[in-house]
Amino acid sequence: MGGLGALSANDPAAAQFTRQRAAGPPAKPISRNDPVAFTADEVTYDRDHGLVTATGNVEAWQNDHVIRADRITFDRNTDVVAASGHVTMIEPDGQVLFSDYAELTQGMREGVLRQMSAILAQNGRLVANGARRTEGKVNELSRAVYSTCNLCAKDPSRAPLWQLRARDAVQDQENHRIEYRDAVLDIYGIPVGWLPYFWHVDPSVKRASGFLIPSYGHSKNIGEFLQTPYFWDIDQSSDVTFTPTFNTRQYLNVDSLYRRRFNDGTLSIDLGVGYDQNKPQAAIFANGQFAYNDTWRYGFDVNRASSSVYLRDYKFNNHADILASTVFVEGFGTGAYSRLDAQAFQGLVASIQQSRLPYVLPRYKYSYFGEPDAWGGRLSFDTENFNVIRSVGTNTQRLGATARWDRPFENALGQQYKFTVQATAAAYNASALDQNPNYAPITSASTARAQPNVALEVRWPFLREGWGRQVIEPIVQGIVGPYTGGLRRRDIPNEDSLDFELTDENLFMINKFPGIDRQEGGPRLNAGLHVNWTVGGMSFDNLVGQSYRTKESDTFPLGSGLEHRVSDVVTRTTFTPASWLDLTGRTRLDRRDLSLRFADVQGSTGFSHLRLSAGYLYSDVNPYFYYDTPTVPASYFTPRNQITMAATGNYDQYRFSAFARRDLALNKMVSAGVRATYENECLVLDANVSRRYTSLNGDTGSTLVLFQITFKTVGQFGFNAF
Repeated sequence: MGGLGALSANDPAAAQFTRQRAAGPPAKPISRNDPVAFTADEVTYDRDHGLVTATGNVEAWQNDHVIRADRITFDRNTDVVAASGHVTMIEPDGQVLFSDYAELTQGMREGVLRQMSAILAQNGRLVANGARRTEGKVNELSRAVYSTCNLCAKDPSRAPLWQLRARDAVQDQENHRIEYRDAVLDIYGIPVGWLPYFWHVDPSVKRASGFLIPSYGHSKNIGEFLQTPYFWDIDQSSDVTFTPTFNTRQYLNVDSLYRRRFNDGTLSIDLGVGYDQNKPQAAIFANGQFAYNDTWRYGFDVNRASSSVYLRDYKFNNHADILASTVFVEGFGTGAYSRLDAQAFQGLVASIQQSRLPYVLPRYKYSYFGEPDAWGGRLSFDTENFNVIRSVGTNTQRLGATARWDRPFENALGQQYKFTVQATAAAYNASALDQNPNYAPITSASTARAQPNVALEVRWPFLREGWGRQVIEPIVQGIVGPYTGGLRRRDIPNEDSLDFELTDENLFMINKFPGIDRQEGGPRLNAGLHVNWTVGGMSFDNLVGQSYRTKESDTFPLGSGLEHRVSDVVTRTTFTPASWLDLTGRTRLDRRDLSLRFADVQGSTGFSHLRLSAGYLYSDVNPYFYYDTPTVPASYFTPRNQITMAATGNYDQYRFSAFARRDLALNKMVSAGVRATYENECLVLDANVSRRYTSLNGDTGSTLVLFQITFKTVGQFGFNAF
């Protein structure tokens, strides 16, 4: 049985016709009654026998069906067309057939072909010793070979990387599938697998109902498992994939993914139902987004599960410690944004108490940024209002807004000024204030607060040309406003200012907190020095700064670097000496002895084919624990100290990546992994090995081993263990 050598035929005109058909209107079906037109260098007619013979660059067509050959004979008595010599048949769907000899009848609907070969979509190639065509819809093939691999340019007779060989095959053009009987898979001409029956969709089809390639694997939690997915192409705009997972320890799990595209949006529902940890389990991940018009859209994102263990055991993509669900309506205007939503959270691990997680029912946000006014300034307005409900913890209703007016200007000396007036106002109604995350000495309060601030920022850049370009820019910002209450003020709950970190990003903000529940007040001064040096392909940029206030404030958390009159020193440095190296580092240094209190350093080096990167994170406190208890726990003062390393590479058809993360404070690995991929025009090999060393839900870490081989247009085979 031969290989794919016959597919070396190449017809530029056929390729051009294929492109034209792909962009043109739908093709007409083959008709026995429609006339057949043709052109040729020479035409002869035998009246006695009713034979029309065309020779030399012969091309005949009926509707969008085209046949070309060196010689075509048409028998008017039998309606048989015989073509010989470099026969090329171009189908309306773009498929191109080649043959040594073709005999067609019934208006090209039926016939036989000798030494047939076909060029299909996505580089698909199909050859056979012979073919019988029926009704213009089915090609029955003898000794068929299929592959998407290119032939060797130096030796086309060599076997391709892979090919499917079959004793018999059927190309069903109506149902867009190719069926094989007694099929053998060859790798470089060596048989490696056999199936008595096998089929796959035509390469031109993007979606078709049927069973997908099964996958097999092993898990320490569910044992040996087999997945046999089935894809149902419901219609042109919707489909569903059913994936049953049979395993040896937890019986059965069924995952169904439904997708639908509407004229105004999309919908996706992923539902899993199974048996795990000796009890029924389920999970649903659904999201939809729809456009009402050019300004407004609405949607939802629902994520719920019976347990984190279930998500872990069956490797759901949405595996997380906390699942968030949202419904929303939002609108976009010129310089304006509006959103109304409701949120719910589900905790899935023992360390997270569900009763302490909030429900936000509802939340409304509006943001406006105006055009320059007659005075050269710009007005902006933001409001965020919400109702937060907890089973155990503070319940908060808030109406809050911030109005701001900025007026930039500069003088003849090059000094750049920005004058800002900002006012924030909020009204609160809160209960259970004595519980998390506030732990106030009172249980409830209804109050309102307004916080005005006036700021003036001055920048004076000095520029020097010569040996590159150097910029030295002193920055000073003075802010005046009334003093605010302490961090755990008795009557004001804290919902949006829990996460705080002093860095260069918020050094020159009027309020350094991320929200408005906590406000920075009093007279204060922010100062910094910005330096930039650029020469050739080298760039160096640095900012160092500090904040000063007239008196100490307990508005900021302990260890934040802002609780004293003089803040810690913050820096940001970016250094790129050449395209093969870049470094970025942010630090916070103690105001007294400049000892390190926070560091976030990222760097990478290498070239286009190989890139190495590393990161370092250090903090002398862990803000995650600050609001867990009424008093600051000892765990808050436990430093974070981690290093990460990664590498990515690519060369020709190969890709490689690796990563590792280590906790230096605990002196143990957190995670590590490596992945390698090979891909060419017809094959993808993907190997992935990763290890998690941390404990989760009672386990002591896990290892993932994944190997997949993809024969393009045919299917994907793989094995995974975790």
